[in-house]
Amino acid sequence: MKKSDDYIVSFDNEDLILVDASDNKIGTMSKFDCHQDGGRLHRAFSVFLFNARGELLIQQRSASKRLWPLFWSNSCCSHPRQGENLMEAVTRRLHDELGISVSNLQYVYKFSYAVMYKDIGSENELCSVYMGSVDQKININNNEIADFKFINLKDLPKLLKRGNVCTPWFIMEWEQLKSKHKKLLESFL
Repeated sequence: MKKSDDYIVSFDNEDLILVDASDNKIGTMSKFDCHQDGGRLHRAFSVFLFNARGELLIQQRSASKRLWPLFWSNSCCSHPRQGENLMEAVTRRLHDELGISVSNLQYVYKFSYAVMYKDIGSENELCSVYMGSVDQKININNNEIADFKFINLKDLPKLLKRGNVCTPWFIMEWEQLKSKHKKLLESFL
């Protein structure tokens, strides 16, 4: 497994975009503050990438993550920065975390969720979900990712049901993809 240069791409003091339930920008707040207590609703994105064998790329979050460290999650997830549209943010983050670029990303849906992590903090996101294909060598950034693998979709339900090993948004998003976006999902398999 080739590792990238371990440069910092995420900061507690970076401003996240606060939004209302309709995704209208209502301000900004530091990433740290957005994730305190019950959290403040902010814009985010998640990406699901599949290889030519129809396997899903999943990542294990770095041990240094404040929320859900060492949990398995979808291919990539993060937040857009001020002045970035979502596709620019997704493209930037795929490069920063995985060392790749993806040409066939497709927006799938948007949803809102809020979930606490122990007594440490929470997520409260309006999250846009994307799917795409990956056919490049993965070059992870160790500051963001502890490990990665491609998982067969027949084995994925076992992993998701193990409890306390997968991020809650990964579980929620996968359920939506397979139940409400099955045709689009199948086009990547």
